[in-house]
Amino acid sequence: MQLFVRVARSGSFTAAARETGMTQPTVSRIIAAFEKQIGVALLTRSTRAVTLTEAGTDYLACAEAILAALDEADHAARGTGELRGTLRVAMSPSFAVRTVLPRLQGFIDKHPKLRIQFSLDDARQDLIGESVDVAVRIGALSDSTVVARKIGAVRRVLVAAPSYLARAGTPTAPIELARHSLIVGPAGRGSEAWSFRSGGTSTTVRVEGRIVIDNAEGATAAAVAGLGIVSTGQGSVQEELEAGCLIQVLPDWEMAISDIQVVLPAGRAAKASARAFADFIAEQVRAIGSFV
Repeated sequence: MQLFVRVARSGSFTAAARETGMTQPTVSRIIAAFEKQIGVALLTRSTRAVTLTEAGTDYLACAEAILAALDEADHAARGTGELRGTLRVAMSPSFAVRTVLPRLQGFIDKHPKLRIQFSLDDARQDLIGESVDVAVRIGALSDSTVVARKIGAVRRVLVAAPSYLARAGTPTAPIELARHSLIVGPAGRGSEAWSFRSGGTSTTVRVEGRIVIDNAEGATAAAVAGLGIVSTGQGSVQEELEAGCLIQVLPDWEMAISDIQVVLPAGRAAKASARAFADFIAEQVRAIGSFV
């Protein structure tokens, strides 16, 4: 049943095999025997993908509920708070590198039998399709298939390297950004303007990125290299600001504040490990001064 869920959510025998350490033929053979035992086809195979039949869709919903209940029962029976199994976590590389991984040791020491698989991508992962148990997302949510919990917020800032500012000058007002080299990271893609507020004054400037990077860590590295000014979350550049590698630009002008949320897939009970990890992430965000 667990293997069927993995195949169904990934849409691939190969992906399920990779996740479980089996061979693709072994996974295919087990699922075929499983369907024979049940007496109905759950999956439709093609050269391009594996998709659910109507019966498979109904079975998947029931199977996930059963597996979640079993996980919860095992957790309750142990009565120790110990977590087991595999937890699939999704978040941006920057949030993982800057916030989670440096503080993860205590969590894994507390739960030595829990295996954590990280999917790190600045693009928002499909929680259902990729079998993600818990994710961290920053900014507005447009996905109705998740259950979200706000755990904090992050303020956007403009930063640049001292070498760039020495060469190009330091802007004193948002309107002056038009003559500067701007770096657009993943948070700025799809947006043609940056908004600012100072006192009772609000203004918006059109953004034409000279350098566009789909990874926040890459955008930060470009700024450190002196390639221009970047807009990013303060938490993503706090270390560089403290070290002097980057300097905040237009510090008297506030930019947008984005919510930080932990999200769980809707439609199925959350694993005990997913709930525990969500609590862990919330504690880390509250303890870090660079978050609002």
